[in-house]
Amino acid sequence: MKAVVIQRFGGPEGLAVVDLPEPVPGAGEVLIATEAVGVGGVDTLIRSGALASYGFKEGHVPGGEVAGTVTAVGDGVDPSWAGRRVWGSPGTGGGYAEQVLAPVGQLVPLPAGLSAAAAVTLGSAGAVAHFGLRHAHFAPGEAVLVRGAAGSIGIMAVQLAAVGGAAAVAVTTSSAERGERLRRLGATHVLDRSGDGGTDAPGGYDVILDVAAGKDMASFFDRLNPNGRMVAVGAVAGRPPADFGTRIMAAFQKSMSFAAFSAATVPEADLRARRGELFAAAGRGEVEAVVHELLPLDKAELAHRKMDAGEVFGRIVLTP
Repeated sequence: MKAVVIQRFGGPEGLAVVDLPEPVPGAGEVLIATEAVGVGGVDTLIRSGALASYGFKEGHVPGGEVAGTVTAVGDGVDPSWAGRRVWGSPGTGGGYAEQVLAPVGQLVPLPAGLSAAAAVTLGSAGAVAHFGLRHAHFAPGEAVLVRGAAGSIGIMAVQLAAVGGAAAVAVTTSSAERGERLRRLGATHVLDRSGDGGTDAPGGYDVILDVAAGKDMASFFDRLNPNGRMVAVGAVAGRPPADFGTRIMAAFQKSMSFAAFSAATVPEADLRARRGELFAAAGRGEVEAVVHELLPLDKAELAHRKMDAGEVFGRIVLTP
């Protein structure tokens, strides 16, 4: 089968298409013939070598979510999964391939009419956005800022905050055109990357959901209301400075808080249930899966170049 591997850490040119043996499902696993593979920000971080300290090595096959048809099941797996169209996660890698192994606990059946591309645009991003907002104790009537809103997680956070009754949904983004697209998805205020953007924007926010992190993250603590909460759900702009917490301590009397959130801490059953709800909501037109572009699997390098250049609004999807 065809797969994409990280032959060497660094730029997108380090990705290569190779032939690998077709995998065989072990106990508790299924084999999925992929129709769509989501390209996530974490994939670019792994490819760059930024996460090598977490155990990622050259030769790694990136990709954490796929959609397609189950073609084989391993021991202990209900045989009725065979032949079903599913969303699935192989974990932190393995998805950029024509055939992908996934644990049965990470499968969600696809409803009729939902495309594989929509599924990999909603599955991981929607779950992170939903549980990230919950981690921030978001409540109706609160003002929310989504920092780095043009990616798939940010777009879902905007939609879910709006549907959840936020008093305001502000976004940071890089262009007026992207801002208008985010307004159509539920944003009420469009800010530039520094958080500035007109006199009508809220003076402070109860919740900041941060997809970007990076060197400027700490400056957004100044935009939190008293008892405000910032939750980092990504780090597409890199790690924050080591001393970023001093900004919170300097405003001690505001009782602000910061947390990191990873979907890895959410029980599998809760993730499956929420993904199923998101897929159903998309089918009803209540949330939108924003696909930036469909590219063949062998164009993974191009997909990563577009991600690195900040050209992507929504999600790039690879099609084996």
